[in-house]
Amino acid sequence: MDAIRSVGVVGAGTMGLGIAQVCATAGFVTRLFDVNSHQVERAVRTIGENLAAAVAKNKLSEEEKSAVLKRIHPAHSLDELNVDLIIEAAVEKLDIKQDLFRKLEEITNGKSILATNTSSISVTQIGSVLKDPTRCIGLHFFNPADRMKLVEIISGGYTSPEVVDYIRQFSRTIGKNAVLAKDSPGFIVNRVARHFYVESLLLLGNQVATVGEIDALMRSTGFRMGPFE
Repeated sequence: MDAIRSVGVVGAGTMGLGIAQVCATAGFVTRLFDVNSHQVERAVRTIGENLAAAVAKNKLSEEEKSAVLKRIHPAHSLDELNVDLIIEAAVEKLDIKQDLFRKLEEITNGKSILATNTSSISVTQIGSVLKDPTRCIGLHFFNPADRMKLVEIISGGYTSPEVVDYIRQFSRTIGKNAVLAKDSPGFIVNRVARHFYVESLLLLGNQVATVGEIDALMRSTGFRMGPFE
């Protein structure tokens, strides 16, 4: 398996554009695709605005901003995603992800690593429809992807150890702190966070405190936002 040099991102929504920005900033040629071509155009504009804000804060030079934008290439069809690594950030529906991964495997002749950004769907199930599911892996970013340092790497039931190693190295290259998670519901972060939300709703339902009070209390303990925020 060759080193990862080029990246494709499927889905140009909030998560997809953030992932594309991170990859391009780290030096990877990045192709961005969405079934809605206008969404790709909006995503590229938003990335430009994000980078301009970084320049204004002296976190990035104007030259670096231009270089990052030049590395982002809108893809007009899935056929243009013949890259080393494809990161899927599409809608959270198993059948849609399975259909997408089948098409991507065919387009790339089974040579690309196929990573899903799913926050809770089984990576094993997503990869089960592939001819070679060893190249399917979970790579879960957190919103906003350009600022959140954590990523979860989820090894599915078929994922090869070699692919896991490649994704761990890739995560370091794009400046992320990666944790390995088992392919279980919610993985790590979202599984823990569910209690954060549910218990807060119970407190509200039992009239223990108001929405504003619960949010204020959680901020006072170190959370940047309360559960209702």
